[in-house]
Amino acid sequence: MKIGVTFSEINYINYPQWIKGNDSTIEIIELSYETNNLQDVTNCDAVVFTGGIDMHPIEKIEYANAPKEFNLARDLFEMAVLEKALEARKPILGICRGLQLINVYKGGTLHLDNGETKNKVHKKETEDKKHPIQVEKDSLFHSIVKQEFGEVNSSHHQSIDKLGSDLKAVAHTEDGVIEVIESKNPEEQFILAVQWHPERMSDLESPFSKNIRNALLEKIDR
Repeated sequence: MKIGVTFSEINYINYPQWIKGNDSTIEIIELSYETNNLQDVTNCDAVVFTGGIDMHPIEKIEYANAPKEFNLARDLFEMAVLEKALEARKPILGICRGLQLINVYKGGTLHLDNGETKNKVHKKETEDKKHPIQVEKDSLFHSIVKQEFGEVNSSHHQSIDKLGSDLKAVAHTEDGVIEVIESKNPEEQFILAVQWHPERMSDLESPFSKNIRNALLEKIDR
């Protein structure tokens, strides 16, 4: 089994470790804009889009605390990776920035900064923040975690504004931030993305970490 994982400048090693776990049959294929190995997507059984530097919103919208720098080379490379994964109907998992990338690719928009009040809840300081979320019962994600409420970690100051096409938001925080998106047609292709970091939660046995990993692996044709 080969899982493609997009390269992140921040804490990249956490993703392969979380995905592989104790399963020696899983091979990680690093997909990186630095090596431009887009052709390797063909060899991947699934693709994970990781967190890291803020996603460029494509649309030019002014926000008070909008980031000054982006990595457009990474954005464009991962958009191309996503396009190939979608065309081949490979299982797709987005994490934090990966959720935002999927949404932008699908024509959605982003809040470039959540604002002072929401940043107190969501934006990492020295450690990840933690907050509760509520999961929609009628969703693929609910069937994965089997819980309507849960606690997740948080390390972001951007979030989804307008939702992209063919996507639905299936988990939110009390202050209205979208925490999980999935395909409107999950029977056609597994597309799931979360705004938190399941790969570095303090409790990796939590269904909001472990069950996400397992759900991705179960969707791979063996």
